[in-house]
Amino acid sequence: MTAIDNPETTAPAGEVYRAFWRWHFYAGLLVLPILMLMALTGGLYLFKDELTAVIHRPLVVVAEGPRQTNPTTWIAAAEAATRGEARQMVLPARDDRSVQVTVEANGEKQTAYVDPHTGAVLGTTQPGGVMGLVKHLHSLEIAGPVMNLMVEVVAGWAIVLVATGIFLWWPRGQTGGVVTVRSRPAKRLFWRDLHAVTGAFASGVILFLAVTGMPWSAFWGKEVRQLTTQAGWGRPKPPVAEQHHGRPAPVEEATGVPWALQAKTPPPSDAQAQMAGMNDHDHHMMMMEPPAPLDANAIVAQARAAGLTDGFTLSLPKSPRGTWTAAYMPDKVERTRTIYLDGGDGRVLGDIGYRDFGPAAKAIEWGIAVHQGQQFGIVNKLVMLAGCVAIWLMGVSAIVMWWKRRPRGHLAAPGRPTHRGAYAGLLAIVAPLALLYPLVGASLVAALLFDLTLRRLITPRAQTGA
Repeated sequence: MTAIDNPETTAPAGEVYRAFWRWHFYAGLLVLPILMLMALTGGLYLFKDELTAVIHRPLVVVAEGPRQTNPTTWIAAAEAATRGEARQMVLPARDDRSVQVTVEANGEKQTAYVDPHTGAVLGTTQPGGVMGLVKHLHSLEIAGPVMNLMVEVVAGWAIVLVATGIFLWWPRGQTGGVVTVRSRPAKRLFWRDLHAVTGAFASGVILFLAVTGMPWSAFWGKEVRQLTTQAGWGRPKPPVAEQHHGRPAPVEEATGVPWALQAKTPPPSDAQAQMAGMNDHDHHMMMMEPPAPLDANAIVAQARAAGLTDGFTLSLPKSPRGTWTAAYMPDKVERTRTIYLDGGDGRVLGDIGYRDFGPAAKAIEWGIAVHQGQQFGIVNKLVMLAGCVAIWLMGVSAIVMWWKRRPRGHLAAPGRPTHRGAYAGLLAIVAPLALLYPLVGASLVAALLFDLTLRRLITPRAQTGA
């Protein structure tokens, strides 16, 4: 969306244009590599089910059989094959798909694929297989928790790119390069127009992807989930956490459940609640003859009796009589349900659906479903994919544009405006972003300080030649 060498730069409003152009250039320079990586991995992850069935076909696709073994057999087989402990199990909605059991051994997790008809382990991969790796690349978690903070920074600067790009693209009397591409690929004008026109058509999708990607930020997403919950706008009020000697257990991040419930500790089972109020003697006596906990067979039967018949994710408790979590997350977010089951008697301790979320959680969950291409079927996937492809088109065209115009040995950044008032319009865009997204604000301040430092260090002659 960068309009380079546009005649408007000499008009009375040229100083404002120059300010937008300069920040658009630096925004692209700062986030373009990561943004293109996220677009590539995000575009692939839109089709995670289809790609998994192709890449891991021997592990995922099974022959339909006349009978099925039971969930306890699946867990036992996965644990025996990996010498680990089962943490989670994904029950497929189709008879020709394997059961995926997440197993942890020596602090490391892996996914075991079990044929539900024979109970045989077909093989293992890292968590989620290839698409699990793609997901970790997309969230930047593969580089550690600190890099995950970059999700918020990159998404925020992507919003800056869209806003400044629209300003630069806005028609000011010109007829070409608005909705059509002029010239030939050998000419720089072609790449300028391709960049601008692609951005104009795709800006809405890119803006949507940036905003709805924020809930995955390690900082903003966590804080918003906590604040909206406290205000009654987020996830339902959490039940009392598991008690250990009268003190609540720490809340841990959950997986395999909707975003709004990921910080929600499962409610205590009856056995855990009783133990929480016991003195040491009673606790010892109860442990002498503990009630027999339900196994996975009974829990899965209870979950299906509660209505989870189309496949769901079952999270196992850490203690034998703890709480099991069954999460049903279909493409349509309105049908989402999470059921908490007592490990002692199988009773439903909690049944939380989309209807129970507050307005903020509903909006965020809906945005996540659309972001992942689920809510509106194949059309949804293709529109989100178009946004990812557009990011690559604009990234490549921006690089080609810069390469064709750069003076040898110089960065070729747009020159600074001579009047400080030229930044007023730009400030109207970045100031709300800085307030809404603190990490984005910190990076914007750092970029501004860097720009001011360069202004003081570089001589007026150098500035004239910039």
